Amino acid sequence: MQQFFHELEKSTSGRRLYDITEDIRMWVQSQLVSDGLLTLHIQHTSASLLINENYDSDVLVDLESFFARLVVDGDSHFIHTTEGPDDMPAHIRTALTQTSLSIPVKDKRALLGQWQGIFIYEHRYGEFNRRVNLHLIGE
Repeated sequence: MQQFFHELEKSTSGRRLYDITEDIRMWVQSQLVSDGLLTLHIQHTSASLLINENYDSDVLVDLESFFARLVVDGDSHFIHTTEGPDDMPAHIRTALTQTSLSIPVKDKRALLGQWQGIFIYEHRYGEFNRRVNLHLIGE
């Protein structure tokens, strides 16, 4: 059994989904593990990770539209507004999504479905450097 770690850094510039599928694919292929389990973890409280459709970009637009209606920026019920009107909504969006993903790996390929991609979901409007930790374990 072997294990490998990597930190992927991705710059974001505003609230949207950022496709990191190719970055993940290339890293997995470069490792000595052929079959195993890949764990991804984002180290932030205002961004998350998603596996979702990466073929039709309308899906990503609709997803953001839904979250905009579900968690409204500047909602007067929020008392945590230290960093602006998108601060608390970003934390709620993260709580409703995921900060970690587990993906099986076979023959040096992350086993994603035909239309699936891996995304950082940035929940803030500013520019950030987001870090995703990758841990691959297997043989």
